[in-house]
Amino acid sequence: MSGDRRDVLISAEDLARNPGAYAILDATVSFPKPRFDGDYRPECGFAEWERAHIPGSVHADLLVDFSAADAKLHFSRPAPEQLANALAKLGVAPGTEIVVYDQGANTWSARLWWMLRNIGIAARVLDGGFERWVALGLPVETGAGDRRPAVDPYAAPTDRGLWRDRDDVLAVSAGEASGTLVCALDPEQFAGTATTRYSRRGHIPGSRNLPAKSLLDGGLLRPVVTVSAHVDAVLGDAERPVILYCGGGVSACLVALALVRAGLDEPAVYDGSLEEWTADPALPMVSAAIEVDREGNA
Repeated sequence: MSGDRRDVLISAEDLARNPGAYAILDATVSFPKPRFDGDYRPECGFAEWERAHIPGSVHADLLVDFSAADAKLHFSRPAPEQLANALAKLGVAPGTEIVVYDQGANTWSARLWWMLRNIGIAARVLDGGFERWVALGLPVETGAGDRRPAVDPYAAPTDRGLWRDRDDVLAVSAGEASGTLVCALDPEQFAGTATTRYSRRGHIPGSRNLPAKSLLDGGLLRPVVTVSAHVDAVLGDAERPVILYCGGGVSACLVALALVRAGLDEPAVYDGSLEEWTADPALPMVSAAIEVDREGNA
């Protein structure tokens, strides 16, 4: 498979030199901050794409076309065949060079990149996303524009096993399987002291914390040497494999992108993440906020 660490990013400057050479996919999702615990309101980012986007790009809907049909969770990974068909629907033919970006902090584009990587399709993430593109004064389009005609899908896409499910995570958390769980959420969410979109606050027992945002600097991924040092400080003695999770399996993919780019061991991502885990009251959670409540000090 192509798509090693040298290929996972593309700069806005490089993309602007010849944007027509790529299939450019905007993976933006609108996701307001939670107003209260359990406030989970992701919305399709198509309207944002219509308001402004990179010329020639098309919107990839992570909530519908690029999510498993009839899934109980948001952002559930689609079957390889569905993913290949979704690309074909957007006019992305086999062999096309793909660039993905978003209008957030590269989490949505990293999610799409990871899904494609899992079925052996190489893609690159626009470093800094749309914000960087606009900051450089590069061209922007508005409106729906012309869509690429649909094409024949990739033949026989295969699952490379880069995802993990609830039972895999439960086995690691319980010490019944080797591995290390890593939460990609912010420290306050990891500790359970901040408002959460999910059913319960905190993190899965036994987890370490490597916030996705800590790997960014002004929207750009930090230099490889910086990422490597930061990751080593968190995961240096961690038992492999590393299984990343977050709230809905999105921010974890940004951490996966940074790890792959740095040439570190390829991790796995828990797709259901805390949206699935916290919904089951039988599954344990660790939360500083809950511990304070139990002591009667809050």
